[in-house]
Amino acid sequence: MHDHNADFQAERERLNDLVMGYAGQEIKRFFSLDSQVYRAGALPVKTKELLGLVASLVLRCDDCIRYHIIRCNEEGVTDEEMQEAISVGLIVGGSITIPHIRRAFDAWNELKQDTE
Repeated sequence: MHDHNADFQAERERLNDLVMGYAGQEIKRFFSLDSQVYRAGALPVKTKELLGLVASLVLRCDDCIRYHIIRCNEEGVTDEEMQEAISVGLIVGGSITIPHIRRAFDAWNELKQDTE
């Protein structure tokens, strides 16, 4: 079975390296801020990744959704937690998020199969 999540991560890393090769201070600061926001604080990393997933669903960004799906898996999110978070994204974003939800669960399912 082809590992789409690994392909995504490799391509994301390649493109991030490309961006950083051109990046000025503003872009570098934004990327740094993005990393800092997801660190543990009053909210644990797992919760922040679920929040990022919900926001990404509502904004309908497939790259962001896949990234947060991968991070949620790394943070030990359960199927039940994933389903509830995606339900929040659906209720906030509406039925237009359904195609993105399909791809989200496909990525989630692929990650689960990789760990079995």
